Amino acid sequence: MYKQEVSGLAGKREHSWKRPFKIFKILVWSVLKKLSPARRLFLLLTIILAVLSVIGFHFFLLTEKVEFIAAFAGLLILLALVLGDHISMKRDIEIAQEIQRWLVPRRAPDVAGVDIAFATRPAKTIGGDYFDVFRRATEGPLLIAVADVSGKSVPAAMLMATFQGGLRALASSSGSLAELAGGLNRQVCANSQNGRFTTAFLAELDPATGDLSYLCAGHNPPILQREDGSIELLESDNIPLGVELLEDYKTGITRLEPGDFLVIYTDGVTEARNERQQEFGEERLLKLLQTAGAERSALTLSHIMQNLDDFVGAATQHDDITCLVVRRS
Repeated sequence: MYKQEVSGLAGKREHSWKRPFKIFKILVWSVLKKLSPARRLFLLLTIILAVLSVIGFHFFLLTEKVEFIAAFAGLLILLALVLGDHISMKRDIEIAQEIQRWLVPRRAPDVAGVDIAFATRPAKTIGGDYFDVFRRATEGPLLIAVADVSGKSVPAAMLMATFQGGLRALASSSGSLAELAGGLNRQVCANSQNGRFTTAFLAELDPATGDLSYLCAGHNPPILQREDGSIELLESDNIPLGVELLEDYKTGITRLEPGDFLVIYTDGVTEARNERQQEFGEERLLKLLQTAGAERSALTLSHIMQNLDDFVGAATQHDDITCLVVRRS
């Protein structure tokens, strides 16, 4: 729970007798900082009473037994207050999780000639990964978006919600994909704090012809596998959103022929680690896709996620995972 607080000592190869005391001091101060001023004072008074009862120091009518009971009761009261806050916060997080589920599609849109499947797993209750697939107009191109907000948990989820609102609003206009990315970049720059940025892959697919206009803003390049088994990486030289306000985003163009499929993912897939701290890696993902045949996108996605689970095993998930498969049928 306090890994961030003691991370400064982790890099110092210090083996002096002072090190345990420094760690103890940091942990105690970290606990105190997480309490309100009133509860901090209450905890200190409770600890003082407990110490007095242990050393046998008494004053006025406070006997050792009274001091011990008062200290024990004080700790119980403080525990009850902290648990109450924790329950309330957990309820708020669960509400935020439900709201976040509303922001992403629950099922793929039914578009003739295109088969889509997706899956997402936040590292914590809520995360910073975002994906969406929708038509910009009734008969317009299919907009495909996968984004990854830097960081995890509540701050990343709040920026993710802002990103979703901005994407939906900007996509309703008739601007190009590059103009859409520029508008999103300005919005992310305006809402990002402490150097947070967002990597994103945006694409427009014409379901009738398979023409694909795409833009990769600092994101893992999606994998396009042709029907003959050849592989292309959809890279483009763009920096993440939220870094440079006046960045001019460039798009690329390709075509999905019948039988081709596109795999778009966040770095939580390739950077997933097993218990030996080995990464899943892009090379393993590429080899895995070579075994995919003319199957539905849902089966390809299931195959990816199952292999990822087998590789990670019992290791803790350290980053949000999102994967989206688009196949032209």
